[in-house]
Amino acid sequence: MAQPSNADFDPAALKAFLSNRFGDAAMTLERIGGGQSNPTYFVDYGAHRMVLRKKPAGPILRGAHAVDREFRVLEALAPTDVPVPGPVLYHDGVEPLGTPFYLMERLDGRVFHDCSLPGLSPAQRRGIYFGMAEAMAKLHAVRPDEVGLGDYGRPGNYFERQIGRWTRQLRESPSDRIPALEVVADWLPQHLPADDGRVAIAHGDFRLGNLLFHPGKPEVIGILDWELSTIGHPLADLGFCSMTWHSTPGEYGGILGLDHAALGIPSQREFLDHYFAHAVPTAPLERFHLVFSLFRFAVIFVGIADRARAGSAASADAAGKWPLAGRFAVRAQEIIQGARPWSGS
Repeated sequence: MAQPSNADFDPAALKAFLSNRFGDAAMTLERIGGGQSNPTYFVDYGAHRMVLRKKPAGPILRGAHAVDREFRVLEALAPTDVPVPGPVLYHDGVEPLGTPFYLMERLDGRVFHDCSLPGLSPAQRRGIYFGMAEAMAKLHAVRPDEVGLGDYGRPGNYFERQIGRWTRQLRESPSDRIPALEVVADWLPQHLPADDGRVAIAHGDFRLGNLLFHPGKPEVIGILDWELSTIGHPLADLGFCSMTWHSTPGEYGGILGLDHAALGIPSQREFLDHYFAHAVPTAPLERFHLVFSLFRFAVIFVGIADRARAGSAASADAAGKWPLAGRFAVRAQEIIQGARPWSGS
């Protein structure tokens, strides 16, 4: 039995648990990912190829790392057209791994963390981006109440509540104020679009790196990492995903500054048009939605840097996130001022 040195539990305890569920078999265990997320492992147990996600060990913020919510949304979406890994089981007890965990099926496919998609042809890159838009449209077409997720979050006034949440977090930060971020925080509530009543399952972190693509086709076979999902507005996901066009290759593998036409990558406008061509009718994406997404991302980086200074960050590079907060805040301010195009490139 392979035992990774960085597992935060005893692999033998997992093997005993699986033996009770599936019978005796050989097990291999490999930790994957990292950073701020829930600890994640590949688990092969006999003929079962699975992925395990669990709460991290040690103290955590109340409501954070809710793996039960992740499993619930996977179970709800499994019978729909939304591509998700099949749920296997959820275990709520502290034993045997120290925290609650769940297992889902492991899918074979491709994950692209670099949005410039090196190694692919221009036609393949274009297909990947349009496949991402189509997968998002499938998710937003699901009515939460029809799949048992009507109480998965608070419906209505999503952006108003989100602005309040992230502004409070910014105000509570002990870090120095970022002038551009203060400007954006003041601008957002004054330019809040009227609530159109649209309600959908919002992924919360919908981007290329959280999608698993078919090994040979530009088709999403699994939407991953649901820890930020809730009942929200589809334009929140669309605005967040659009930040790819407003971040550089050194900032989470964005594509700002690259020759999109030469690479075969659609313009942001083409991507938006493809999404709306496949989505259920909804309001158009506005400047507000991208500014909000940049603001939210900047405040997240402020929080990560705060935790690094306090010695409680989950990743070694957390302290280096502080400059990103300023960069995204400035870009949001430039969009507000009309100095940066927000939807055409």
